[in-house]
Amino acid sequence: MGNKVVKFGGSSVADGIQLAKMKSIVESDSSRRYVVVSAPGKRFSGDSKITDLLFLCKSQKDRNVDYEQLFQVVADRYNGIKHSLGIEADLDSELAAIKNRLDGGCSEDYIVSRGEYLSAFLAAAYLGYDFVDTAGLILFDSRGRLLAEETNDALRTELSRHSHAVLPGFYGTRKGTDDITLLSRGGSDVTGSLVARAVDAEIYENWTDVSGLLMADPRIITSPKPIESISYMELRELSYMGASVLHEDAVFPVRESDIPINIRNTNEPDAPGTLITSGKSSSAARHDSSCWISGIAGKKDFTVISIYKNMMNKEMGFVRKALMILEENHINFDHMPTGIDSLSVVIESSELEGKLDDVIEAFERQLSPDDIDVFTDISLIAVVGNGMKGAPGSSARVLNAIARENINLRMINQSTTEISVIIGVESKHFEKAMQAIYSEFVD
Repeated sequence: MGNKVVKFGGSSVADGIQLAKMKSIVESDSSRRYVVVSAPGKRFSGDSKITDLLFLCKSQKDRNVDYEQLFQVVADRYNGIKHSLGIEADLDSELAAIKNRLDGGCSEDYIVSRGEYLSAFLAAAYLGYDFVDTAGLILFDSRGRLLAEETNDALRTELSRHSHAVLPGFYGTRKGTDDITLLSRGGSDVTGSLVARAVDAEIYENWTDVSGLLMADPRIITSPKPIESISYMELRELSYMGASVLHEDAVFPVRESDIPINIRNTNEPDAPGTLITSGKSSSAARHDSSCWISGIAGKKDFTVISIYKNMMNKEMGFVRKALMILEENHINFDHMPTGIDSLSVVIESSELEGKLDDVIEAFERQLSPDDIDVFTDISLIAVVGNGMKGAPGSSARVLNAIARENINLRMINQSTTEISVIIGVESKHFEKAMQAIYSEFVD
């Protein structure tokens, strides 16, 4: 029997109404055998996420502030879900055990993880599936790094004993201990991906509150077109610029096993969403159409440091020295466009806070440049699509769109894979540039 792994985000398990939708989705397809859930999210504007409430409980306990009323809010939320759906489960015992651990000085990771734990506990009882705790299955080393292969073996062995199961997302334990360790925020996406790999799922469905990915930010572009399909590589390029409803690290486990991801909307279950695969997306066949791209994404607040030195290309070790200066100052860089006599490093401005003067001084002392320029308040825009690969004129179209709007280009960088073009513009032109590029390729 084939199987699908389905993950439901916080908005999809926020209350009884959403859990009823979840059940309908799961039961509509018998191959949806393994379910991963997040902690309940916000039900409405101004509401609180359970994860945040549990964090506050721990914070108040550590500061010797009474947290009883706050914990009762959490308990009432889960009890409301239980009673509204008529779920048969001993929730009181679970809540009492958690409170006892909190009173006894549990770790922050433990108490925060209970949001997912209780969510999965109730969802399993509601669906009639087995509840499988991820403690002892998703494994980390002593430094909190995920042990991917050992996790895969542990999940595969345990889930082979369960034909249908619900698992909590977001956490696991350090190998050989009972110490709960959290994945990063959005880690339930990663849990779902790990489970999909372990059970050799035919597809990993990620159910959220949006109907897949869009070709551009709707806050900038009015009614951007949806992305029907996209490759892992394209998604990675767009995710880097923040254009994703999927946790970035969730891609890797399923990518290794060639398992497609389908982003779906719990509130619009008939919508196809976005399919993410290892192959080329639908944009790959657009060489003869007016649209070769899969999406456009961008980020603000970058600084560009440009170094000029005559005959730089003949000086052995020049780039290595520049990178070592950044490393010594614990600074990550995003791009490094070069010319015969020039080198630029593009860095998120936050990385340079309190360090810019030291970096410039080190560049001048160790590299002896003829000139250094610093450009602040720069925005990067990535134009991504398999359809640009081998298609003459794609970069020219990006540049022409910018030129028509009289926008000065600060940098351009095209990957050797030819699936992305990244440009830099002054942040005051960011939205205008995004609109111009979208109109060029899509409208």
